[in-house]
Amino acid sequence: MAFFTNEDITKAREIDLLSYLQCYEPDNLKHVSGNVFCTVEHDSLVISNGKWCWFSQGIGGYSALDYLMRVRNMSFPDAVEKLIGASPPIVRTAPQVKRKAEFAMPKLSDTTWRTESYLKKRGIDAEIISYCITHNLICETADYHNVLFVGYDMDNKPRYGALRSTWSDFKGDASGSDKRFSFKLIGDEIPKIVHVFESAPDLLSYATILKMEKYDWRSQNYLSLAGISDVGQEVPRALERLLEDYPQIRTVHLHLDNDAPGRKATVSITKALEGRCVVFDAPPPEGKDFNDYLRLEKAKKQPKKMEVR
Repeated sequence: MAFFTNEDITKAREIDLLSYLQCYEPDNLKHVSGNVFCTVEHDSLVISNGKWCWFSQGIGGYSALDYLMRVRNMSFPDAVEKLIGASPPIVRTAPQVKRKAEFAMPKLSDTTWRTESYLKKRGIDAEIISYCITHNLICETADYHNVLFVGYDMDNKPRYGALRSTWSDFKGDASGSDKRFSFKLIGDEIPKIVHVFESAPDLLSYATILKMEKYDWRSQNYLSLAGISDVGQEVPRALERLLEDYPQIRTVHLHLDNDAPGRKATVSITKALEGRCVVFDAPPPEGKDFNDYLRLEKAKKQPKKMEVR
């Protein structure tokens, strides 16, 4: 058995998967968007921001060492030896400097049937899907047939794209996306109230529930935060920008998830908006998020009536 010093093991652990693949398996590396890559061999194995996750198998890690052991099934000594004995030596990928890139729409598919099928399976109403596709709010990418939720600025210029796989757990942002302009539906000419969600599917699920309960879903205003990773002491970027673009908005309904991050974000946003807006905490009555709640309600014979303020 080979002998390794602590320095050898530390060196092996420091090698990230992207650097390893670029040096020794370049033909097995496929660029998805921005800093997101996947492997040709396993296209549900996604590499992003120094981490990797093999979604179809439910495993992931941070280093090339994790990859060799968990995906290639190599023993720890063999994996370490492969990494530190590599010739030429593996050159670590330099961290990419974040630059403000102009958002460019990905190449789109000529058809949207995969996107429509994916959203219908999640319980989204067909009329709402059709409306969003007709108005170029939802598209389908050509390369991977991902759902693309598009966000526009006040000049109707696309500035953001949220990607969702139609067949795996992959999700991410399209290259050059600006989260200040995330996916939204504005129904009022002068909006005064906005309903806020963590994701586009939750937004569409809420609109579907309104339609199921005979409300005019088009009369409401909806905003997706495109995640809550940037929620701290400040108002999330997407919500802050919306309030700047529509200063008449004075009421915010937060429909964030029923998990610890969602509850924590609700408290933070409510505090950050104190004195600016009236904020209502309105999570889904059941389930983790509003898509869960929609599917639970559709499974019932007599759905609960939901109050809309």
